[in-house]
Amino acid sequence: MMPYVDGFVLAVPKDKIEAYKALAKTACAVWMEHGALDYVECIGDDVPYGELTSFPRAVMAKEHEIVVFSWIVYRGRETRDAVNQKVMADPRLKLDGMPFDGKRMIYGGFTTLLQARDVTG
Repeated sequence: MMPYVDGFVLAVPKDKIEAYKALAKTACAVWMEHGALDYVECIGDDVPYGELTSFPRAVMAKEHEIVVFSWIVYRGRETRDAVNQKVMADPRLKLDGMPFDGKRMIYGGFTTLLQARDVTG
């Protein structure tokens, strides 16, 4: 069975990046404890604003925001659904406010088409 992946793209205000890093660290621990296989958060470094499409356009990133791209890997869709149900009930993620605008976050679940990994490091 090929893994199932949840993917996310969002914009984080530069002045809230430390709060986002703290949230990501907690979220990573929660997802991994509940059964995710892998959890990755990436902060945009070379993410140009395209003429027609781009990561910044997709999330309507403003000049003072950084694009974040992340994904979580699960054994399969059923595992993902069970893990996410546990995660949403976990009190560690009950926050008063998020350090980003969740209305502009893009997310979705994906079946794996192809996977290759270099484990030689």
